[in-house]
Amino acid sequence: MLKNRLIFTLLYNNGSYILSRNFRVQTVGNLDWLKEYYNFNAIAFSIDELVVLNVERGKKNNENFSKHLIQLSKNCFLPISAGGGIHSLEDAYKLLNSGADKLVVNTPIIEQPNLVSLLAKTFGSQCVIASIDCKKDQDNYYVYTKNGIKNTGLIMEEVLKKAEKIGAGEIYLTSIDRDGTGQGYDIDLIKRASNLTKLPIIASGGVGKYEHFVDCMKNGYATATATANIYNFIVDGLIKARQYIQKQGIELARWDYNLQNFNNYFKNH
Repeated sequence: MLKNRLIFTLLYNNGSYILSRNFRVQTVGNLDWLKEYYNFNAIAFSIDELVVLNVERGKKNNENFSKHLIQLSKNCFLPISAGGGIHSLEDAYKLLNSGADKLVVNTPIIEQPNLVSLLAKTFGSQCVIASIDCKKDQDNYYVYTKNGIKNTGLIMEEVLKKAEKIGAGEIYLTSIDRDGTGQGYDIDLIKRASNLTKLPIIASGGVGKYEHFVDCMKNGYATATATANIYNFIVDGLIKARQYIQKQGIELARWDYNLQNFNNYFKNH
């Protein structure tokens, strides 16, 4: 049986990391700030993967993002998925050569489907994650691109099936309505998606407490849950979240870590 995964998402914007609420962003700190509050060796014992998304508005600076990814991935032995601004095979190679293990695509699903197919053919479907951002309108979930700015007019079901057809190997599904609210995942959205595909689904948007991870995982609709809420899970919050999830009978990979040693690290840094 496939184990569930706990994923931490970092949102990058022009050299800094941000918080997002309904895709409206607020800067919280740069890489030095991140390293002051996070020890990636310790995080490796609390999450299964790291997702880093370039959410710069307008034309993204892929060169700077790649350089940043190199610095971020030093001494970080977690699998890293990176995306934002992938519009060519060259862009993809740049991210993979900068420390990424997987690629996350969003707007290209709609505007450059042939590129997504090329990425899957070149690197394998397991390397391509389709990011689908949704807003609910009455009974439908409409898909937005361009960092949640452009309404495609397409519903989630159409885009998910398209992403699957053009070669994506995984779905990163975000509720824009729940993003940053702390109100919990949109379970109805995740359930609808899981009924359409056998691809692994990463649920994103809305987690504010440990129980929200369990609410999402326990029904088997998502095989992974992601959080981008830096403040809620700062210092040892991710380790405690993992412990809580496991105590509820949810299958996660078990890491051999010492929480006391982890706490001592932060007392001395």
